[in-house]
Amino acid sequence: MNENLLRPVSIGPVALKNNLALAPMAGITNAAFRVLCAEGGAGLVVTEMVSAESLKYGNKRSFKMLELLPGERPAAIQLFSSDPACMALAAIEAERAGADIVDVNAGCPVHKIVRNGAGAALMRKPQLLADIISHMVKAVKVPVTVKFRVGLEAGENLGPLLARVSEEAGASAITLHGRPASQHHSGPIDLDAMAATAAAVKIPVFGNGGIENAAHARAILSAGCAGVGVGRAAVFNPAVFSEIAAGLSGSGVEAASQAFRIKLFLRFLELNAGIYGEEHGLARARKLVGYWLKGLPNASAARGSFMTLKTLKEARELLIQYTK
Repeated sequence: MNENLLRPVSIGPVALKNNLALAPMAGITNAAFRVLCAEGGAGLVVTEMVSAESLKYGNKRSFKMLELLPGERPAAIQLFSSDPACMALAAIEAERAGADIVDVNAGCPVHKIVRNGAGAALMRKPQLLADIISHMVKAVKVPVTVKFRVGLEAGENLGPLLARVSEEAGASAITLHGRPASQHHSGPIDLDAMAATAAAVKIPVFGNGGIENAAHARAILSAGCAGVGVGRAAVFNPAVFSEIAAGLSGSGVEAASQAFRIKLFLRFLELNAGIYGEEHGLARARKLVGYWLKGLPNASAARGSFMTLKTLKEARELLIQYTK
């Protein structure tokens, strides 16, 4: 019988109910979505990456991204920049906003982020990454964590080195994306690189990349990772954490029905409207509606209609057909 790999884990003094985390995703993991994932069984949720430089200059939109809702605890706020002093100041703002954990983005492969020396570019500069982490650790009382990838190019494993550097600088945990930056979000994950990284340090390592079900999670946990970070599989089904948890513990649970998923989407829209106002909240959901409606009858037409909606009443009238 398979070992039960679902277990509580602690990041510094922050105790998580389980070892399943929501991975940060730009434009997706806003407060409304994080609440759904917390309710759906995630032991930790993480914000979209927030620019430390923007916080330094008082950008209102960036400060809005720091706001946390009561139903999403524990929550980590992820920050990015290549400037240690700026990241320390941003960490203070994140802690002031109520973050349970502050996370360093050292893995984003997007060109405009890398071009400025942040994200995955930090993987080529271990000492700079260490400086960033140590500055943040000294600036705040909450745990500081870091996320990076196995390498920048295929076949490269920078994980063990970066993990040791991060641990020595004071990081309380690591999230390791199992693909190199050059592959973005496609291709297989490198389980051997994950195993080597997890074995290199004493702090928890969360494996991330392509996790859609309990079997995927089990493979990463069996490689030695303390937890897993689930990203894209949660986009249209925030209850995936409960499904993975059931699979790991051997208790078994039915996958969320399409009707249940659409009810979750309607709840997401209501939460979004509460944060941004109805019209703006619906507009922000447009990039996600395709995920939620995928595989449903007349999904293409419904998606097209959704793009013109301005009120929650209109959204309910459009989507009610899929909740029966």
